[in-house]
Amino acid sequence: MNGKEKYMSLALDTAWQFQGVTYPNPAVGCTIVQNGAIIAVGAHAKAGEPHAEVMALKEAYMALSIDRGIEKLTKASDIHDYLLKHHNGIFLFCDMYITLEPCTHEGKTPSCASLIQKMRPQNIYIAHYDPNPEATGGAQALLSGGINVHYGVCEKEGEALLAPFIKWNEGNFVLFKWAQRLDGSVDGGLISDEASRKRVHELREHCDLIVIGGNTVRTDRPTLDARLVQGKAPDVLIYSNSKEFDLSIPLFDVEGREVFIDNTFDKLKAYKNILIEGGPEMFLATKGIVDRYLCFLAPSTGGEVKFSNKILELDILHSMKLDNDLMIWMEEKGK
Repeated sequence: MNGKEKYMSLALDTAWQFQGVTYPNPAVGCTIVQNGAIIAVGAHAKAGEPHAEVMALKEAYMALSIDRGIEKLTKASDIHDYLLKHHNGIFLFCDMYITLEPCTHEGKTPSCASLIQKMRPQNIYIAHYDPNPEATGGAQALLSGGINVHYGVCEKEGEALLAPFIKWNEGNFVLFKWAQRLDGSVDGGLISDEASRKRVHELREHCDLIVIGGNTVRTDRPTLDARLVQGKAPDVLIYSNSKEFDLSIPLFDVEGREVFIDNTFDKLKAYKNILIEGGPEMFLATKGIVDRYLCFLAPSTGGEVKFSNKILELDILHSMKLDNDLMIWMEEKGK
């Protein structure tokens, strides 16, 4: 791995920490380097909040100056304004490594391309172009402003990071999530630690629809909400041949949600960002409609029902540690 790939990989790893929780925006990361030293790393954490480039520029400004007036600013527009007023050419000898082409769109946050152009870093390295017609054109804007722009550093990895955003803009994105122990067991009470359970609630908050099997509903009597992050509860599709359920099960009593019971997955066509929560049976039933797989692997043993995958070959796209558990993003091999 050369230096450019190392800096871009850091931006990619940082962005993956927020994969699944930036909807309807993509997960994006940015690394800022000066004379071979990493000055700052930023990521887009949530829709409506500052983009990765803005977060990285904020951190880089504090690293390169003694000015702390920017430190408590959290709104993108406030950070933009502060940098425009105070940057004083501090980024002239910096390079920026960004997983996605900087946006030109003026929406909930100002244009990143416009800000970067005025900060005048020496080089911009981009992993992947922006497929959004409203936001694309950032690279051309930077080139027109006399900034060196280079495409294609870790392009394949940038595309893997961006794939959910592309899918839900073209139609829908379907993520299958499960938790298991080291021995493959998926039963016997709580599996994941608190950090993993909180991340699942963040995923629920940002999806439109949760899909779950009828047997799981009857056995576990879940709520399927996002209470651990004080988030909204999405609609629910219960995949079941029988429509008979105890309506005192908590998931039926969540305000503002619709619950569907069906033995097909036709309802998925009406939603953009879909989370399937299940075990081996649901894994088999949803083969062919899932775009990505996410496993929360706990460093323990003890259950009896094993999650045995004999129907799909999966490639690991990214893994990261959440407290004690490992979060592993995968896709079907060759997909």
